[in-house]
Amino acid sequence: MTARTMSRVVARLHAAVPTWEATALAAVANATGRDPFRILIGCLLSLRTRDETTGPAAARLFALADTPAAMLALPRRTIARTIYPVGFYRTKARVLHAVCRELVERFDSRVPADLDALLTLPGVGRKTANLVVTFAFQLPGICVDTHVHRISNRLGFVRTATPEQTEWALRARLPRRHWIALNDLLVAFGQNLCHPTSPRCSTCPVADLCLRVGVRRSR
Repeated sequence: MTARTMSRVVARLHAAVPTWEATALAAVANATGRDPFRILIGCLLSLRTRDETTGPAAARLFALADTPAAMLALPRRTIARTIYPVGFYRTKARVLHAVCRELVERFDSRVPADLDALLTLPGVGRKTANLVVTFAFQLPGICVDTHVHRISNRLGFVRTATPEQTEWALRARLPRRHWIALNDLLVAFGQNLCHPTSPRCSTCPVADLCLRVGVRRSR
């Protein structure tokens, strides 16, 4: 697929966004003025957790503490109880404590805008770091999660085997102006229409441009 066609796909998906249910991280970002700390914590909570669980868990936690110092002051068991039933809630409570300690001690309680600095924080991988860079700071980056990896290959944007390969392939092929919004756009697309099995191709705004790689059944 050419860069021009990729841009057409992105433009059509953007036009359809108002008709879709927003992602949990988009809701957190919009409700908090794109506060970097809340977005970072929301990203960590969202790992291997469904949106309908992530959003309420984040809201409960931020009602108790919305700064690194305040969250570090909470007992881990309180954090774990508050964020339950997110996946691996006890482990995540430990990670959140460790992240907040690093932010307080190394970054003056501020979330860094630099990708490499974010990657030094406990539990922060490329997906989370790229999400913070793009969502919170509106800086160029491409966050590739399972939705972005799957849909980018299905559309024909890339042909890759892993999310990390997809990130670098998209950096090489996708026009830079689309990078920041791509993750939330494709996550929302995947949740609302382009499901892993039996996608809703009959109502898809990009059906005529999609290569439908790997699609065996659709609605």
